[in-house]
Amino acid sequence: MNEQNELLGLLEDIKGLLSHRKKVMNVEDLVLYTGLSKSKIYKLTHLKLIPTGNNPNIRQKFFDKERIDAWLLGDPDLSDEFLEQQFNKKLLSNRK
Repeated sequence: MNEQNELLGLLEDIKGLLSHRKKVMNVEDLVLYTGLSKSKIYKLTHLKLIPTGNNPNIRQKFFDKERIDAWLLGDPDLSDEFLEQQFNKKLLSNRK
């Protein structure tokens, strides 16, 4: 039983490593790749603070790995405080 659990753990690790080799990622892949939570990724996406694919015919969000890498290396402000400020600004601008 322990050997089986070790094997399953190893397969999960391999799966995670392979997901980092994808050129295009979905939200789940991005969570694993960046360590950001889903909710933070959705907030960033809603506020257009994270680079996403721009195909209007697809509802699901996709992310180009190279653009995400460049964005991450650009030292983005990912703090909850900053995101709340941006979200509030957007809400206020929508009321006008």
